[in-house]
Amino acid sequence: MVKFTGDKCKLFTTFSVPLNNNISAKTGLTKEEEMGVIEKQKMMNKETEFMVFKTNYLNNYFEKLEISSNEPDWNVMILQTMKFKEFLDCKALLDMMDDDEYIGKYKFILQTKFEEMVEWFITKKLGVTTRPTPAYASNNRKVSLLDLYLEIEKEGGHRRMTENNLWSKIWDSSTVMVN
Repeated sequence: MVKFTGDKCKLFTTFSVPLNNNISAKTGLTKEEEMGVIEKQKMMNKETEFMVFKTNYLNNYFEKLEISSNEPDWNVMILQTMKFKEFLDCKALLDMMDDDEYIGKYKFILQTKFEEMVEWFITKKLGVTTRPTPAYASNNRKVSLLDLYLEIEKEGGHRRMTENNLWSKIWDSSTVMVN
């Protein structure tokens, strides 16, 4: 519903009632502003719930790995012991890579694990045995699958890459090739 007042208009959902937008003596905000604050708080709570779920999910996953090592860095231990036996193992690795600092610090180990994950997915999950692993470009240079993945994510993912015809930009990028 659109309500016009002079040269201004306000949009309302179909079954809502336009608010009497007086300023509350208690909060100093208009009713509309109060509703905005409440909605913002709900969204922040949902994000917090998501982060708690993600943390609990990752903690439970890593506890199942039964890690024992003399390695002082917990992250290195986790990465070294990760095995890919089901799709959730792949998801766990991808979830770990949502922090640029983390990726920078553990890039070498992440590259190895990422290639193991892709190889497992292609050969075991999809049953494709005709593709060479690791991946090589036509100029016989090894493709860094982790760098390729990170570049695609930076551009908004597979769908956005295809919709915006950005594949040549990524492929021409020297960051995805390794000698």
